[in-house]
Amino acid sequence: MADLPRSQLAGYAIAAVLVVVLGIRYLPASGGGMASGAGGSRSAPPGAHPSAAGSLSASPAPAGEAVVDVTGAVRRPGVYHLGGGDRVQDAVRRAGGPRGNADLAAVNLAAKLTDGAQILVPARGAAGAAGAGGGPASAPGATSPAPPVNLNTATAEQLDALDGIGPTTAQKIVAYRQAHGGFGSLQDLDRIPGIGPKRIAALRGKVTT
Repeated sequence: MADLPRSQLAGYAIAAVLVVVLGIRYLPASGGGMASGAGGSRSAPPGAHPSAAGSLSASPAPAGEAVVDVTGAVRRPGVYHLGGGDRVQDAVRRAGGPRGNADLAAVNLAAKLTDGAQILVPARGAAGAAGAGGGPASAPGATSPAPPVNLNTATAEQLDALDGIGPTTAQKIVAYRQAHGGFGSLQDLDRIPGIGPKRIAALRGKVTT
């Protein structure tokens, strides 16, 4: 090597220095990449959908369980989880029991609970209460059918309010009742002038004797 020219020896020295410098520069980068590959998270398998942290998911009630909404005249209205074989009275107890004004006669306490039902305990005097098993309440504005009018005790005004009975016919009914001591059946109305079979059929269920 002593026979080599000095210029050639200088070139070898510079090449050696470059190899060392380049090796030092790129070695950490390639090593970091390997470490990143080893310690990084693995990719999720196809079709996997990771859930977002803190997300809420509603799940159906387990088999043999009934989730019911107890409302109305109870001490602690709310949604309660009970056993599938429990009764309405168990749900009312879980809701703190009835209030002092609760109308328990309007509730079927012995009914079995059904999942998702609403149990309404009405207050005394409240109209349109739902059934104990969560049945629908009466439609707003709905009224009970009027009781039948008694032909033997009704006033002329009450008789006049019936379909097909005007004030004149109502007076005839009152006069007949006074003269003959009353009506024995609905069919006796055919003795009143102006009342025929069709009108008697229309009054069926609306009048009584």
